[in-house]
Amino acid sequence: MNFKSKLCILLIFWFSLTFKGLAQDKYVQFFGLDQVKLLDSPFLQAQEIDKRYILEMDVDRLLSPYMKEAGLSWKAENYGNWENTGLDGHIAGHYLSALSMMLAATGDQEINKRLDYMLEKLKLAQDTNGNGYLSGVPAGKKIWEELRSGNIRAGSFSLNDRWVPLYNIHKVYAGLRDAYWIGGKEVARPMLIALSDWFYDLTEEFSDEQFQEVLISEHGGLNEVFADIAVMTGDSKYLELARKMSHQQVLDPLKNSEDRLTGMHANTQIPKVIGFQRIAQVAKDEKLNQASDFFWDNVVNQRSISIGGNSVREHFHPRDDFSSMLSSEQGPETCNTYNMMRLSEMLFQTAPDRKYIDYYERAVFNHILSTQHPEKGGFVYFTPMRPQHYRVYSQPHENFWCCVGSGLENHAKYGQAIYAYQEDVLFVNLFIASELDWKEKGIKLKQTTNFPEEEGTTIGFSHRGKKEVKLKVRYPSWVKLGHLKVAVNGKQQEVTVDKFGYFLIEGKWSAKDQIQIALPMETKSEQMPDGSPWYSFTHGPIVLAAKTGENDLKGLFADDSRMGHVAVGKMIPLDLSPILKQEVQPKPIQVDNTFKFLLTANQFHQLEKDIELVPFYSVHDSRYQVYWPVVAGTSLEAFKRELNTKDEWMRRLEDLTIDQVAVGEQQPETEHDFKGNNSQTGQENGIFWRSTTEYFQYSLKNKHQESKILRLTFLNPPSSRSFRLLVNGESLKSENEDESLIRDYDLSGFNSELLEVKIQSIEGAATPKLNHIRLMKSN
Repeated sequence: MNFKSKLCILLIFWFSLTFKGLAQDKYVQFFGLDQVKLLDSPFLQAQEIDKRYILEMDVDRLLSPYMKEAGLSWKAENYGNWENTGLDGHIAGHYLSALSMMLAATGDQEINKRLDYMLEKLKLAQDTNGNGYLSGVPAGKKIWEELRSGNIRAGSFSLNDRWVPLYNIHKVYAGLRDAYWIGGKEVARPMLIALSDWFYDLTEEFSDEQFQEVLISEHGGLNEVFADIAVMTGDSKYLELARKMSHQQVLDPLKNSEDRLTGMHANTQIPKVIGFQRIAQVAKDEKLNQASDFFWDNVVNQRSISIGGNSVREHFHPRDDFSSMLSSEQGPETCNTYNMMRLSEMLFQTAPDRKYIDYYERAVFNHILSTQHPEKGGFVYFTPMRPQHYRVYSQPHENFWCCVGSGLENHAKYGQAIYAYQEDVLFVNLFIASELDWKEKGIKLKQTTNFPEEEGTTIGFSHRGKKEVKLKVRYPSWVKLGHLKVAVNGKQQEVTVDKFGYFLIEGKWSAKDQIQIALPMETKSEQMPDGSPWYSFTHGPIVLAAKTGENDLKGLFADDSRMGHVAVGKMIPLDLSPILKQEVQPKPIQVDNTFKFLLTANQFHQLEKDIELVPFYSVHDSRYQVYWPVVAGTSLEAFKRELNTKDEWMRRLEDLTIDQVAVGEQQPETEHDFKGNNSQTGQENGIFWRSTTEYFQYSLKNKHQESKILRLTFLNPPSSRSFRLLVNGESLKSENEDESLIRDYDLSGFNSELLEVKIQSIEGAATPKLNHIRLMKSN
């Protein structure tokens, strides 16, 4: 062996040791899902319901897009909905992850068989492709070769005329990673490396500018996956690729602690930041760590509501204006919270501060647990905070939204963050009934609790003999300092909280030992973060809500329509929300030490009955209210007038609307078959727009041919003759072609159920920034 070969082997060995060390060295580690067993609790029930939903889905139909892309004949057709409208195959990647998590968490052999079968068939597709490529992106091979040649046409939600193919392919990357690391399937490792090598080869000639151009298109957490593969293989080229796949337009402001998030598509950004933090861990890059932490603090403390969710209509709203959170039927998106919890896990690994777990607890109990139907297992996309509105649930063979994909995973990984370790220290983070088998230390721990129904938990042990271990237990921020009590074998212990919010219990533990922890809860109010007079109520970490009726729950279980995940039933006027008296400092009254509470009638203006509050996660098949206005009597009528003026205008407009496109937003544009050339999008203060120097168009449904008016709303007043409007190929003129923000067009004579609305440039000039298109029954 020559010197060069020896040097190469030594370098590979060094990289392997280095990356493995960086993945573990000094960082807190979470236990594998196979080491944590859930005991009786709402979380165990949710896990079992999720497993039933997973097993109801048809694996062959999920695999179909991959077989088609590989040119193989296949016995099953694609599922419908998002699975055959351009995002074909994305759920199969999530499904791989969910199977891997559920197998680790439960050991269920039917789940194991499905995972083996999926990997077998995906390997067949990959081997047939012959170059490591594996994807369900429809006709994907064509666009990948276009990219290889430098032909890049990127929009926020498209790439070379496909719906976010990088986002799509990220799901199978993550699925293969999880099948190997979580599911223990060795066959997934070479498949993942081959797919990574294919992408490395595809982009090897890209300049930095070309990488950044590609990253304009939503791309999930590809940078995170490539950093993981660097750890897995010890090969630095994947870490280099991870850095190149990091979007500088988002990263650079974060590095400088600059907040430019308002208006951004929230769940496009969160996975990018997860990737930044993973690179920070692997490369020990403190600047990236600080950028990720700045993002976390901004989203959690300035953009999130009490249940732990964020965003309206999928986008970050202004920090100082949460009014859209209360008015919209499209509130916090489940995917966002799922990914913010993942980011919290990673930041906790780097710096084990209770703030990350405090947020994680709030999110997992109140948002995530609430997003699965407790009987049918359907998953929720949007959780509206609009008072007296409701949520919509998926069905196994009908709906394949992104939040179905993350939903499959959410309820399989409840054991993820309950415990963690760092050398010989065991962290107890969450108070969830569970058993831990720390095989490496020979320690078996059991946490017995009915939390949150019970204000405390008991930790016992079941290993043989005595085992020494230091327990670091989170002192939750919702317990007053000095009120948490600890007793070891009945003897009270002194509790000293460190600067990170944990207290230490040391000892040699045997099956005879018990640690009892009292966690007294208080009932508190939390104001909307923008300072507006809306409040939610919590008991400990649990958000309380009222059921407000079961009428008009239109589409409660979604059909297969493109936007079936939106609760389109009647909106109850905001000014009909019961209003609490500021003078009495409203506070729910607990009923007989249960988890039921009352807001009594005398705490409200003009209300005759008490209102019952229960944990939000227990509210299903009902309208509900989480946030309540609190107003002084002297301001009551002015508050109601202001609330009514804005809300009535919006509701009346919705009643007159037959179809509409929120221009520049991903889901509405995709739903309406967006097409265009030389078109640009942007947003100003959270208001979206699209312009073009050529054309763009949408297809709108003119149900029962009821439309009389086509209304265009612009961001800035358009000058006369600044664009051409065509409907089904016919040029239309507005009756008000002045410089107002709104132009109405007469649709008399159009007898079609489908209207193709086209905005066309005149002589290559940029068209005005269009914000909204609306088909209306009348003006």
